[in-house]
Amino acid sequence: MTDTETMDYQTELEETQRALREVTLMIEQSQGELGKITQRNTAITSHLQQLQKQGTTVEDLKMSYDSALDVQQRLFVMRGQLEKLQNDKDHLEKYKGILEKAVSIGMGGNASNSSTSTVSAKSQMAGIEMIVNAQEAERQRLSRQMHDGPAQALSNFILQTEIAMRLLDVDPVQAKDELGNLKNSAMGTFQKVRNFIFELRPMMLDDLGLIPTLRKYSDAFKEQAGLEVSVTVTGTERRLEPYLEVMVFRAAQELLGNASRHSQATLIKVQIDLGNDLIRVNVEDNGKGFAPETLKDSTSLGLKLIRERAEMLGGSFEIDSAPGSGARISFTVPSKM
Repeated sequence: MTDTETMDYQTELEETQRALREVTLMIEQSQGELGKITQRNTAITSHLQQLQKQGTTVEDLKMSYDSALDVQQRLFVMRGQLEKLQNDKDHLEKYKGILEKAVSIGMGGNASNSSTSTVSAKSQMAGIEMIVNAQEAERQRLSRQMHDGPAQALSNFILQTEIAMRLLDVDPVQAKDELGNLKNSAMGTFQKVRNFIFELRPMMLDDLGLIPTLRKYSDAFKEQAGLEVSVTVTGTERRLEPYLEVMVFRAAQELLGNASRHSQATLIKVQIDLGNDLIRVNVEDNGKGFAPETLKDSTSLGLKLIRERAEMLGGSFEIDSAPGSGARISFTVPSKM
């Protein structure tokens, strides 16, 4: 390793150490803020219980419930932020260890594999950063969906229940109607919560494996998105290693979502070939297509992350698309490591 390379490693190590100190400080500050929000949430919950006992008006109750939901949302976001910072700290510590080893080799005069170490260190950090950013984007998406969906619905449930309780003695018929509306709303929200849970971690994936889970997800996706989705499986249908089943399912999930959100497609075909040595996945749509080179400037992490994970496992990733010609995205991963 040359002196210049050693100095570059040393400079990057110092920058990583500085970033690590900053993240550690942010974690301490976030923990303090989380403690304050938790106390605030406890106080609001206690205040709501007192209001309910005092027979406060529906309007005052709704205002209090809205305040409680806002604090709970802040609590949810702050916990997610703290988790992300902790992940960042863990990744920086790992990268710091890689750089310290590289600097130690350089100062010791060992020139073997220096270029390989440089590429390895940078590629590891790039992969880590991509995964962290993708995780954070997913947290933000779920946070918005929870706030706009079930969280808001729960606030309405409480209000509807209060109205029905006050109507029981005044107008039993209308109270019965309100309870019927409440039941229908609860059933709809319950289904949304089940969908969220399925997206986060479908239990079927652990119990039944990749193919049954993907088929069920495709059926549900077809109903929600209003698209025609087909799943074709060739090869020997079997259980794969857990990490492979998760990787392939998440990739197919991302590709289906992309086709629905961006391609204006009406038909999506998912093809999975379970070979003895190689797993191949193709997702093809009849949408508007795109120029693959535009992905270089895209801020979307989905396709980049699929490529990164496939190649890290020793597989490949391909895009076949053009404006007006639909898109076919495929990747392969070894079935055994």
